Amino acid sequence: MLVARRNPSMMPSVFNDFLNWGNWSNLLNEERHAMPKTNISESETDYRMELCVPGLKKEDLSISIDTDNNLVIEMSKKEEQEEKKEERCYLRHEFSETQFKQLFTLPENIKKEQISAKVEHGVLTVTLPKITEEEKKALAQTIEIM
Repeated sequence: MLVARRNPSMMPSVFNDFLNWGNWSNLLNEERHAMPKTNISESETDYRMELCVPGLKKEDLSISIDTDNNLVIEMSKKEEQEEKKEERCYLRHEFSETQFKQLFTLPENIKKEQISAKVEHGVLTVTLPKITEEEKKALAQTIEIM
């Protein structure tokens, strides 16, 4: 049996230039890089999330819990450049606005009111304390039958 192989020279490069496949893959890769790299670890007492956010301040970040029990981490940063006296004619100008929104489903054993976060050296650290077994028992209720 003869195995057919794809020959890249069969399709003229004009089509590749027209469709610009290389730039589409670059665009997709850039969008992936907008999401911060995340480490999640667990100990007996808590979960810890570390997100790589170089150059960001706490004012650029927002952390909340939505109605679906998701931890929502958002970032929006827009760099404003000072206007220079000389006028420039841009041939290409890329805006420096970056934003992301990431959702993490919270496990049921989290003390939501005690979640804490800090930004230090380009790393956002979110600490999610766990509910202990004693606290779980205290939350259990017995309902009286009438």
